[in-house]
Amino acid sequence: MEHRSQAESALGGAAYGMLFVLGVVLAVVGGFTHGLWQLGSVPGAAVCWVLALLLVSLGAGRLMGNKLAAFAPALGWLLVTMPFSLELSAGDLVIAQGTPGYVYLYGGLLALVVAFMFSPASSGGGSWLLRGYHPPPKNQT
Repeated sequence: MEHRSQAESALGGAAYGMLFVLGVVLAVVGGFTHGLWQLGSVPGAAVCWVLALLLVSLGAGRLMGNKLAAFAPALGWLLVTMPFSLELSAGDLVIAQGTPGYVYLYGGLLALVVAFMFSPASSGGGSWLLRGYHPPPKNQT
């Protein structure tokens, strides 16, 4: 197991945290806007949100060089989207039944699985974020 410096650990943790927050933002905005725009019978906004989710998750996995980076925005999206699909006692529902809701919900789940599967398992070279970082040499005194 390779030893990481405190700076690498902090930077990696911050990157994963920001990816999680990005997934939450995608879920909140996408959850409320997935039904706004349709091209005939095709829910255009829902398709765009699914593609955005796929690109963010797959891009994170590829750029960071591991599946955990693809899972971080997926987890944020799932933790927000799943409660959005539940009907409250007052009858309120964010992701309603119908084509836009189904495309957004099930298409998003499929996009996350695809992004996770096509992300590399692990990279020996490190992530693009830390590739140029070289820890200072240890003091030999």
